[in-house]
Amino acid sequence: MEQGCPVRLDTTGRDIHAEADKLRAMGPATPVELPGGVLAWSVNRHDVIRDLLTDPRVTKSARNHWPKFINGEIPPDWEMISWIAMDNMVTAYGKEHVRLRKLVGKAFTRRRTEAIRPRVVELTNHLLDALEAVPPGEPVDLRERFAYPLPALIVAELIGMSEEALAKTAKVIEMMIDTTVSPEQAAAILGGWRDAMADLIADKRANPAEDITTDLIAAREEDGSRLTEAELTDTIFAILGAGSETTINFFDNAITALLTHPDQLELVKSGQVSWDDVIDETLRVQSPLAQLPLRYAVEDIHLDGVTIPKGDPILINYSAVGRDPSLHGETAGEFDITRADKEHLSFGHGPHYCLGAGIARMVAAIGLGTLFERYPDLSLAVEESDLQPLPTFIMNGHRTLPVYLRAAVPAAASA
Repeated sequence: MEQGCPVRLDTTGRDIHAEADKLRAMGPATPVELPGGVLAWSVNRHDVIRDLLTDPRVTKSARNHWPKFINGEIPPDWEMISWIAMDNMVTAYGKEHVRLRKLVGKAFTRRRTEAIRPRVVELTNHLLDALEAVPPGEPVDLRERFAYPLPALIVAELIGMSEEALAKTAKVIEMMIDTTVSPEQAAAILGGWRDAMADLIADKRANPAEDITTDLIAAREEDGSRLTEAELTDTIFAILGAGSETTINFFDNAITALLTHPDQLELVKSGQVSWDDVIDETLRVQSPLAQLPLRYAVEDIHLDGVTIPKGDPILINYSAVGRDPSLHGETAGEFDITRADKEHLSFGHGPHYCLGAGIARMVAAIGLGTLFERYPDLSLAVEESDLQPLPTFIMNGHRTLPVYLRAAVPAAASA
């Protein structure tokens, strides 16, 4: 890797936005150090990111284009091994990616999106009903009680996973996004989620149903090819992880932003601004996925005085795109649902654009709209500065989201 002294990324994710600002100012691509001393190029400028996401010289396949991985220099217990060892459309390249995306795309139909809508409404109200018993003035962790279970349970139902199995798998996902894990934990994560997915697939082969896993088992290309066992296992896990974790963080960030900007919340409640505006502005200023490991240079890539050599890994910072002042001006870091241009790349861009974007938007709109209708006096139970970030530079959210569901009852009124 042709570079000077690399910047060591903060694995605790204490301030991912300030870190992105620093790296953006250093150039179109900046050498950084990942956990385990692995070196990569960090990209934080919106124009460079947009170009690289559609550049055929950039791949997500470590097994084909990362020499250190191919040669065994990246150990099987590397802290981030789960992100690059997958064998699915997320890590495929060229014709293989087209084949896999076409097969998986058959499971994400418009019909399925609309069919799940009544269940999203039902589950949203069920979760909010359960909060009715919380007394006024008693804080509740809305991330744990609402932001997490709504998308997680919906995605689990889409792939045909039981609530019990989801609870076990969720622990694996939480460990996977944690960039402070040890090598020993990293090795266990990889085996843990593959075992869980293998159990799910075996169950669906024996008991096929109306779910994505059953569809993927049956899916075949026109030439008769199917997903291999590894592709099937890793694809289902990718759907579960991507569909749940990103939407969990979206709810977390959207609720936080609205509660800390009450004037803007009133614009939504009064109908002057739509929930779609809230969704896109949240995705712009607080992308739920910060940085997704990894991409690789298929050949030398020249970027305004910087060259990313062939075979070097690239870390794209999605959370930096919408906050780039060259795209959104000096107020790029401010939450403003009235701004006209809310451009972001939080669903990706180009060949890896999120297949589940339609479902995610629907869950987000129903979830937020119902939450604030049911609990119009919702407020944070702590100062925004006291919210603790997740221990990761991959995802963007909080460890907890303590809120008061109702306004406190005055002492005189309760006497």
